[in-house]
Order: sequence, then C-alpha cells, then structure tokens
Amino acid sequence: MASRRFELALSGLSRRPLACLFCEARRSFTSSAIRAARVEKPASGTSMDPQADIKGAPIEAPRSYGKRFKGVFTPKPLPRPIGMPLPPKEGENTGTDHRTRQQRKEDFGNYEKHLERRKELTAKIARPYFRDWGNLQYHEGKSFIAPPRLFKAELSLFFPNLHGETLLKTDRKPRDTTPLLTGKASVVSFFSSRWAEQQVGSFVSKEENPGLHEVLAQHGDNAQLVNINYEDNAGKAFLVRLFMGSLRKQFPEKDWDKYFLVRRGVSDNIRESIGLLNSKVGYVYLVDQYCRVRWAGSGNAHPEEQQGLARGLGRLIDEMKREATLPATAREQHPGKQHLEVPKAL
Repeated sequence: MASRRFELALSGLSRRPLACLFCEARRSFTSSAIRAARVEKPASGTSMDPQADIKGAPIEAPRSYGKRFKGVFTPKPLPRPIGMPLPPKEGENTGTDHRTRQQRKEDFGNYEKHLERRKELTAKIARPYFRDWGNLQYHEGKSFIAPPRLFKAELSLFFPNLHGETLLKTDRKPRDTTPLLTGKASVVSFFSSRWAEQQVGSFVSKEENPGLHEVLAQHGDNAQLVNINYEDNAGKAFLVRLFMGSLRKQFPEKDWDKYFLVRRGVSDNIRESIGLLNSKVGYVYLVDQYCRVRWAGSGNAHPEEQQGLARGLGRLIDEMKREATLPATAREQHPGKQHLEVPKAL
C-alpha cells in the first residue's frame, strides 16, 4: 500500500513541468520575506528637452541646448515664481549610487534601462560644449531681471536639496543644504567659476551691496549668506579642495559650514526649474525659512536689483517675526511647513 502511494506521487511529480516547480518554490521563498524599496541608479540628468517637464511660461533666455539663439536678446523679468514643485528632503540629489550588487546585476540586463541611458548619452553628446561660453555675449550671460518684489509665499516654489562638502575642518563629511536653509532667511549664491563668483559678488559683497550686509548684521540670528560652488569637473573640484585653506581665510570660522562644494546632483530639470540657464553665470536666490524661492537674480547686478535684494531680505525677516506671534495652530498650517519638519518619534 505504501509503495503504491509512492508510485502515484512520483507519477504526479513527473507530469508537472520543472518550471512550475521552480516558480512555486520561488513564490514560497519571496512571500516569506518583505522586500525593501527599490533603489534606482542616479541618472545623469541630461535631457533633450528639459522645458517639457516645466509648468508655466518658460524663461526667455539663451540656453545650452536646442537651437542657437540668433538676434538681439534683452533680459526680461521673471514671468513666474521659479523653483521645484515639491519641498526638498535630506538625501535628495546626492548623485550617489545606493543600489546593491544584485540590483546592479538586474539593471545591467534590463533593456529598458539601457534605452534610457542611451537617450541621456545622446542628449549629452548632442549638446554643444561651448554654447554657454558663446551665450556670454548677451549682456555678459545675464539670463533674466530680478523681480521688483518678492514672490507671494503661497505661490512660491522650492529650492532643491544639494549635497556637498563644506569648509569645516572637524567634520569633512558631505552635508545637505536643506537643514541649513530651514528656519532662516537665506541669501544663496550659486556659481561654478571665478567669473560667476564675481557676478555673484555684485549682488552680495559688502563693497557692492552694503545695505544687504546691514540687514545681515542686524538680524544675524534669522538671516544668513550661503555659497554653493558647483564643480562637476573632477579636475576643478580637486583644485578647489587643494586650496580649501585659502578659502577658509576669506570667511569667518562661523560661516565655514555655509560654503558648499557640490560635485553632482544638479540635473537639467533642476536647472530649468530654478533658472540656472547658463553654467558659466552666477545666480543669487532669496530663500525663506521653508526653503521657498522668493526672489532670484542672475549675472551682474543692476543697482535696483541690489536694493531689491536687501529690501526683500528685510521683508522676509519681518514675515518670520510676524509668524512667531501667531498661535501654534496657525503656524503649523503654514504652507510647506509640514513637509520640512522632522517627524516626532512615537
């Protein structure tokens, strides 16, 4: 009787395909464990048409992609608030590949991912290398005119999180910009070369804009000046690290954590969203305590833009003080705050 049952079991096993047995074993194995969220490879961020994903009227200015600009160009005021649609989070835009070895192996054999990578490489190769240099002939690269007033808080968009090293000697690990910007009114300078740094200085230096530094000195607890040096070239980044000592001499020690050397993470989508239309030009942003872009300038500053930056910073500080007098429930309902606050431990 026992041998008969054994024969029937073997006959049923032989009739079942080997693939079905393998699938069943695989299902029983995978169902017993909870898989972690998939980590994707950070893309190069190069796109054939970065404007396609941006809502609202585009900024009318020469760009490093698309058709070469011909004719007479005159910078115009920003047509809309600029920035990212979602609030920034720590750990975003680091450019670091956090995939496991198994995920890398699976992606290597994924044809769809190869097609996406092919599109990125095609867009990068098709982009003229000297286009940004050529666009400097138009008003020394100035992309737009700064708005005369701050963008309304309820309509403003967000400044992205960036990740890079600072001038600190004690802690040389890369840091995120979002924790630094949260809770203060910040004047953020973004540049990639000495030329761009000089343009930024026309907005924020003490010699060119003493009114701005008067506001910073009066409200040092609520306002700050942040510098972001973006160097995607490994050789240039190495030289900047080599001369970190001379950079520290240019800033007081209390501001060493406010100078960032960013290597990667600035995609075409970020550039188009916040108006970084020329990599050789300097840009200045006025960011409120919720990381929203409330004002922006580019290229060499005009006198009215210098005054507008100092006046806008003072107004942001007044908004912060006025909000501090509101009830706690009213402050918690403020736009953007719920996305930026650290969740309390249960």
